[in-house]
Amino acid sequence: MGSCLTVGPNEALVVSGGCCGSDDKTYVVGGWSWAWWLISDAQRLSLEIMTLQPRCEDVETAEGVAITVTGVAQVKVMTEQDLLAVACEQFLGKSVMEIKGVLLQTLEGHLRSILGTLTVEQIYQDRDQFAKLVRDVAAPDVGRMGIEILSFTIKDVYDKLDYLSSLGKTQIAAVQRDADIGVAEAERDAGIREAECKKEMMDVKFKADTKMADSKRELELQKASFNQEVNARKAEAQLAYELQAAKEQQKIRLEEIEIQVVQRKKEITIEEKEIDRTDKELIATVKRPAEAEAYKMQQLAEGEKLKKVLIAQAEAEKIKKIGEAEASSIEAVGKAEAEKMRLKAEAYEQYGDAAKTALVLEALPKIASKVAAPLAKTNEIVILSGEGSRVTGEVNRLLAELPVSVNALTGVDLSKIPLLQKVTGSA
Repeated sequence: MGSCLTVGPNEALVVSGGCCGSDDKTYVVGGWSWAWWLISDAQRLSLEIMTLQPRCEDVETAEGVAITVTGVAQVKVMTEQDLLAVACEQFLGKSVMEIKGVLLQTLEGHLRSILGTLTVEQIYQDRDQFAKLVRDVAAPDVGRMGIEILSFTIKDVYDKLDYLSSLGKTQIAAVQRDADIGVAEAERDAGIREAECKKEMMDVKFKADTKMADSKRELELQKASFNQEVNARKAEAQLAYELQAAKEQQKIRLEEIEIQVVQRKKEITIEEKEIDRTDKELIATVKRPAEAEAYKMQQLAEGEKLKKVLIAQAEAEKIKKIGEAEASSIEAVGKAEAEKMRLKAEAYEQYGDAAKTALVLEALPKIASKVAAPLAKTNEIVILSGEGSRVTGEVNRLLAELPVSVNALTGVDLSKIPLLQKVTGSA
């Protein structure tokens, strides 16, 4: 009898032993395996990443400077069959803490050995290269244990003598070193020269005084140059400040102008809307009523025009009818007159000269009235003559000439009428 054992992807299951004294070993990662009771042994090995923090304190570098280095390493058991078997041989049955302890001691040993071959500057200034070197050197050893180094970085580097803090002050240290060397050499030379002679000492003193004077002069010149440069820089700074202030004022002015432009645009928009409103109001209050009134007047004018046309047509029709009636009347009158004239002509033809004479006699009163018409407006006629018989003679002469005039006008001889013959004869 036995049992089925399962394992997740973060663990390795190792089943050893079996029937008939078999020494076969089964390695399972993220799977299952069968284990016999009493004759099979099943153990588990963690495959999770282990974080190590190797620390080497007061390790002397290649220059003899004691420093402390702290690193961070991420390691795990490799899952290849052969390497997993090696790891199981090394660590199976041990806890994670025990495995970390072994690997930590290995990494610290390699870290310590590498620190002794490098300078502080190489360690501090190129940490990535230092970490890569440690990883490359330690990887084969831990690989033989079935362990893989996933990453290794340097977390911290420091010393108790503030050597690292002095690296940034290289120039100051060099100046101090040169000063110390100069002092030592000066003291040495002074002791030697003092033993030789006082005169040389005085020459040296004179030279020193001369150098001091030159140094003072150079110092003053340098101060003047510095002051000139400082004043120039101040002037440039003041000018730059004024220029910047002018630029800022110009920007502010431009912003104000832009604000005014925006306000003016808004005012223009409001004015345009007011103009549109006024136009609409004028259209509603003036144009529309005016158009309505114009339309009304147009319709009235067209009606009046139509009325006049109809009246004119009626008048024309009336005139036409009156004209036709008058024409008919005139035609009838003409026909009657013609008939009358025909009848008169027939009568005249029948009666001959007697009819003509009667016609003339009928027309004589009318002729007399027409001739006497101008005299009707005369109030008084005065005939100037010295004799009364002369007036009578004039009247008789006029009566005697009347038949001759009528005969000349009508062709009728009134002198042949008996009554007229009596009148003219008596005249």
